[in-house]
Parts: sequence; C-alpha cells; structure tokens
Amino acid sequence: MSESSQQQNLVLIKELELILDSCKLELTAVDEVWPNLYLGNVAVAQNRKTLHKLGITHVLNAAHSKQGSIGDQSFYGDTCVYFGIAAEDSDHFDLSQHFKSAADFIQTALKSQDGKVLVHCIMGVSRSATLVLAYLMMRKHLSLKDALRHVVQKRAIFPNRNFLSLLLKLDEQLTQKRRLCPLL
Repeated sequence: MSESSQQQNLVLIKELELILDSCKLELTAVDEVWPNLYLGNVAVAQNRKTLHKLGITHVLNAAHSKQGSIGDQSFYGDTCVYFGIAAEDSDHFDLSQHFKSAADFIQTALKSQDGKVLVHCIMGVSRSATLVLAYLMMRKHLSLKDALRHVVQKRAIFPNRNFLSLLLKLDEQLTQKRRLCPLL
C-alpha cells in the first residue's frame, strides 16, 4: 500500500471511529442488533440458561479455541448449532478470510425455523462485531457506514483498526460489484 493510500485509509478509519464513538450505550453482556441476531460476550455464550431464555438456536464463536472461550458442538449438544472461528483480535489477523463463511452461517441460522443466532468472541466488541458488520454488508446490502450506524444504536462495539480496514476493503468491493451488477 502506498503512503498516500495508507493516509487515505487512516482518514476513512477515523471517520468510522467517529461513528463508533457516537454510541452512548453501556456495554452489556448481549444485545439484539438485528432481528434475531445477537452480539454478545463469552459469558453469555457459556450460559445455557440465558441462551435458552433468548431462544438462541445457533452460536458463532469468533474466538474459538482461545483461552477463556470454551465452545464446541458437544458443549451445546442438540440445543444449538455451533460454528467456531479461531480469530485473533490483533492488528495483523486477516479476519476477512472468514467473512463469507460467517455470513453464510448467520444467513442459514436466520432462515431456519425460529432461528436466532448469537455471534460472540470474548467481549463481543471487535471480532464478533466485525463478522456481524460483514454479514449486514454482504447479505443485507448495507454500506459499512450504515451497518455501523445501525449496530451502534443497539450495542457498544469497537472493532480494531485492522478489522475496520478489512471492512473498508469489503465495502469497496461490494460497492464496485453493485455498480457493475445493479440488481445484486
């Protein structure tokens, strides 16, 4: 990436961070950020009683196999369908490699009968939030800024700058694809 495109990227990331900073909500354990789509932390994901009360049928763990994030299909048994992504909340991890599989899982969950999906990581603000934003962009055709504005009305999130940069790239790709094929 050239220096000028890095600077441009930083300007765009700072614009996104202003949207994130506009959120006045307190961070809670779990929030419904789209109909039947919940963003939450690891404590909620590991509390079967809470999951049952919320009616969760699918769990996407964006911190699979990380310390403090125990989760696999055997933990949920036949009460929830589990999908784990071993992502790192870091400035070098390429989470975009999981955007499509996560969006497909969420879409399948929401289309299933009475489907409700919990997407979580450890805190529920960076990895899981990034995957939910990617889903809203890919499957609900929202721009990145619109997806951010929507989610921050429901939950305090704060994807790291690397993830925001990956989402900007996705936004650019989707915008270009829509320009070429307006019916998508």
